[in-house]
Amino acid sequence: MVMGITDVDDKIIRRANEMSVSPASLARLYEEDFKQDMAALKVLPPTAYLRVTEHVPQIVAFIERLIANGHAYCTAKVDSDKRHASDFALWKAAKPQEPFWGSPWGNGRPGWHIECSTIASLVFGSRLDIHSGGVDLAFPHHENEIAQCEAFHQCPQWGNYFLHSGHLHVKGGGEKMSKSLKNYVTIKDFLRSASPDVFRLFCLRSSYRSAVDYSEGALLEARRLLRATAAFVEDARAYVRGQLAGGPVQEDVLWERLGRTKAAVQAALADDFDTVRAVDAVMDLVHHGNRQLKAAAEEPRGARSPAVLGAIVASVEQFFETVGISLAERQCVPGAGSPAALHSLVEELVRFRLKVRQFALASGEAPGEARQQRLLERQPLLEACDTLRRDLAVHGISIKDRSGSSTWELLDQRTEDPKARS
Repeated sequence: MVMGITDVDDKIIRRANEMSVSPASLARLYEEDFKQDMAALKVLPPTAYLRVTEHVPQIVAFIERLIANGHAYCTAKVDSDKRHASDFALWKAAKPQEPFWGSPWGNGRPGWHIECSTIASLVFGSRLDIHSGGVDLAFPHHENEIAQCEAFHQCPQWGNYFLHSGHLHVKGGGEKMSKSLKNYVTIKDFLRSASPDVFRLFCLRSSYRSAVDYSEGALLEARRLLRATAAFVEDARAYVRGQLAGGPVQEDVLWERLGRTKAAVQAALADDFDTVRAVDAVMDLVHHGNRQLKAAAEEPRGARSPAVLGAIVASVEQFFETVGISLAERQCVPGAGSPAALHSLVEELVRFRLKVRQFALASGEAPGEARQQRLLERQPLLEACDTLRRDLAVHGISIKDRSGSSTWELLDQRTEDPKARS
């Protein structure tokens, strides 16, 4: 995977002149900012970033070959000398106070479309498997890119697939988020109140091709689904470990539903990455798993069914891992060592609290009045246990006291409903 970086264009040059800095330094500043935002959203980086300014000689050679093949021509003036109204510029003549490079056609800089054709051809040659970009780039940018590459490589089909993604829209406004319209929310601002996992699930609940309405309601629903899934996974694990009271579940029903869900997810993703249908299938499996756990809790005795619940948990976690979503982020305090060390520390703390709580609740064989007195004397221990549970919840550690045991989960606090905390 290669990402082209347009680090010189009209907007960059104009803004750089306003700030009295070089276009190159301004472009690098925003490039690094973009990379940091993508990392914060857990977007995997490409194999390589290729900047336009570092490949101008190759772009010049690309244009020379197009001219030699009879598919491009020189003009004295860009607009007035065009042979056809839809012809577009491959090389732009230098203007005052603009960066430029030498070429057989005089000093200037590359046109927009030729940059991408050259960079892609340098890596992938005459056959590109998948090309992605926003839906606004389909025409004329990608159409021109295809024309250039097929003329350069003399091939009937250069790109196999084009994936055009929709834009984020302001809810009810019908217009896309953009800096020029000043109606955008920065990624950094967003991540102050929500996690990247919430944003990823929010995106997955719409087709990548569709325009997506950005709204607080849609984000809250993504938060709710994420928390519900994490809670089911934790409860199912507790059942598997024997920490959650419950008898048998309908294994045959759950095994059949698990198989059906796996097939549905695979079919949905194979159908133009239909993530909406895939997420719905997984959430339906979680819903039925929850129903079975509640039914099992009503009959706490009898043979248990850990295998099918374990298989469902593994399948749900695998799906969310595939789409880059963490159900319960293992966080690490700076300087405190590895996430595994923090996890073990919380385990020991919860285990110690459980022992204190069980001691405080134990009444033994004492007669009624003595039993009441003992419980009264131990009440401060129970209050201390409750205080610890509440205090840890502030730091995103949720302890659940169950029948004879306690379990915990580490949740990203940004997945919570902010209104519920206020």
